[in-house]
Amino acid sequence: MNATIETNPLLERLPKHLKQFIKPQDYSDYTPINQAVWRYVMRKNVDYLSKVAHHSYLDGLKKTGIEIDNIPSMYGMNRILSEIGWAAVAVDGFIPPNAFMEFQAYNVLVIASDIRQIEHIEYTPAPDIIHEGAGHAPIIANPEYAEYLRRFGEIGCKAISSSKDYEMYEAIRLLSILKEAEDTPQADIDAAEKAVEDLQNNMGELSEMAQIRNLHWWTVEYGLIGTVENPKIYGAGLLSSIGESAWCMTDNVTKIPYDISAANQSFDITKLQPQLYVTPTFAYLNLVLEEFANKMALRTGGISGIKKLITSNALGTIELSTGLQISGVFTNVIEDEGKAVYIQTTGKTALAYREKELVGHGTITHAEGFGSPIGKLKGINLAIEDMSPKDLNAYNILESKSVKLEFEGNITVEGEIITGSRNLQGEIILIRLNNCTVTHGETVLFQPEWGVYDMAVGKKVVSAFSGPADVNSFDLISHVPSSKTIKAKHSSEREELEELYKTVREMRETNGAQTALTFVFNKLTTNHSHDWLLAVEIAELLSNQKDSELLTKVLDYLEKMKIKRPETAHLIDGGLELIFTKEKA
Repeated sequence: MNATIETNPLLERLPKHLKQFIKPQDYSDYTPINQAVWRYVMRKNVDYLSKVAHHSYLDGLKKTGIEIDNIPSMYGMNRILSEIGWAAVAVDGFIPPNAFMEFQAYNVLVIASDIRQIEHIEYTPAPDIIHEGAGHAPIIANPEYAEYLRRFGEIGCKAISSSKDYEMYEAIRLLSILKEAEDTPQADIDAAEKAVEDLQNNMGELSEMAQIRNLHWWTVEYGLIGTVENPKIYGAGLLSSIGESAWCMTDNVTKIPYDISAANQSFDITKLQPQLYVTPTFAYLNLVLEEFANKMALRTGGISGIKKLITSNALGTIELSTGLQISGVFTNVIEDEGKAVYIQTTGKTALAYREKELVGHGTITHAEGFGSPIGKLKGINLAIEDMSPKDLNAYNILESKSVKLEFEGNITVEGEIITGSRNLQGEIILIRLNNCTVTHGETVLFQPEWGVYDMAVGKKVVSAFSGPADVNSFDLISHVPSSKTIKAKHSSEREELEELYKTVREMRETNGAQTALTFVFNKLTTNHSHDWLLAVEIAELLSNQKDSELLTKVLDYLEKMKIKRPETAHLIDGGLELIFTKEKA
């Protein structure tokens, strides 16, 4: 079954630059072993998490249609998620943080459609359908939490990154892929881990994106709710890890009351978390988010916001007090007495108002960049945007007039005014000049030979954020990850084992005769003596036959497996406990 993604109206709202990350979920790619891994984790989780997870988890499993016995399909999830105002899409592993959060802003859950291998059944650093589907999806059925997730995405996708953030994303993506792939040479994993560690130790001052990713990690991924003395789990990373969900409830993990300081607490995706944060309520998450947003350049603007964009070396936007938005790669700012007096972009730039590109001011018009003074005229307390028609006439700021505008900070604009553009409130937001020269002291910033000069009008920068104001202004379909997820290897041995899992699965689903179990078990012990999960599944089918000779052999095999592969002992015990505790009940 190939589940399409066109199953939820919310997906039609997604901009093209987000759709580039979506990939089809080919349900036929999931093998019987994959299904057994899903089933084992879900049975363990539901049994354990019913005691320690926030009550929304079990309620959400029902509301989102997540089944214990079957890996969910995007088609089914979208059909059910639409009833609670959400959608889901499949992606290939980690996607860039800005994109991940922007999906959330559109009420779309991003699900890595691959599934962990049996060797990593307790935890994988790579995002997979267990983590995303069984971790994230159930909790969003809680309306209060769902709104936090949406709001987080809305604010988070505007966070400004540093150039090192993208390096870190690529390094973490590669490490997660290598650790999840089978037979990866240890030297390759060591090298990838060292690359991540080196970056973590050399990130410098944390960018907004790095800080908000920390908040995301300590809430959405690894959050606890309630009290420090009696916390419950709601973070998806914990809900999807049968190992860490138990570990986090012990005294080995420090519990800390959640507050904005979590923005500066880094994390390591490859290790068990040494501390976790506890929020008293879901509503409190939004209070902390708003506290953080109030410190972001999105809301503070100013010279610091422009400098953050310059440091990011990526597409960003500033908004002026008139509402004019300038989007491009910012490369320079001239400041005077702590205020920006001139801004400069390099390369394709677009001007917009209220997230809609101004007609005639797209990247074709401003293909080489854009520069403009910011602030008030020297010696005049009234900003251009606040001038009445009488004021404009007094200062000769009129169409067809030659003008010399001297701004604070020693910026001078001299030329012939062609026309001006106003916003909906009637404020002038843009002045177009011919034969124009712009200078900063003795430095020429624009000269007549370069063509018509468009001067932005605004006394201050009120906002600065990542990405364009109007997503249609730029071609954003350009992301090519440097690494691809690695699929399980095919071999005759693997194919035979898959067939054995398939046989057992069919017996369970159809309640068919169990006569073939002896054959399956003999094949398992002869050709696949490293495997433990299939033996647990066979024991489950035989569990109602207390005097079964085969059951005795299977349990004996598992006892020997615990000695032979001690790392599986607790997994085997956990699976058998589910079976025989249930029988006793």
